[in-house]
Amino acid sequence: MRIEEALLLLKCHAFVHNDLDHPKMENGFLGSLRPFRGKLIEDNFHELMEIVRTLAPQLKQPVLNREVMSCLWSIIHLGRAWAILPDGMLRRNKLISDEQIALMEEWLDLLSYAVMILIEDGGEEAFWGYKEYVREQAENGEKGRRL
Repeated sequence: MRIEEALLLLKCHAFVHNDLDHPKMENGFLGSLRPFRGKLIEDNFHELMEIVRTLAPQLKQPVLNREVMSCLWSIIHLGRAWAILPDGMLRRNKLISDEQIALMEEWLDLLSYAVMILIEDGGEEAFWGYKEYVREQAENGEKGRRL
């Protein structure tokens, strides 16, 4: 993935891209939660991790790109607020199952850990948890994709 593509997709997943008709806006990470259609889209999580890997060199710089950080922070914060917190719109309205809540929490933990480690210039350590997640999926016969 090229940096330009990563930036465009990140904006779509954060629901801040200027082109509201872009297909990723409705079905991206945040777009798929509001309105929630009853399923979490795992490919969005994998794509976000690929985006973070692509942007890794930028995340270790002394000065961070404000737009990138805003998108990442929005995805992590709003994902938690909407899907995980008890008073969030999906839980409060009983739109999301306990299994989906646990999965969303795992995804957001892995994403936020990767971003934190990359900001600290921790390199590949950032993706250790994600690689374990993909390995476990493969062992369980579930769909998984490596970066």
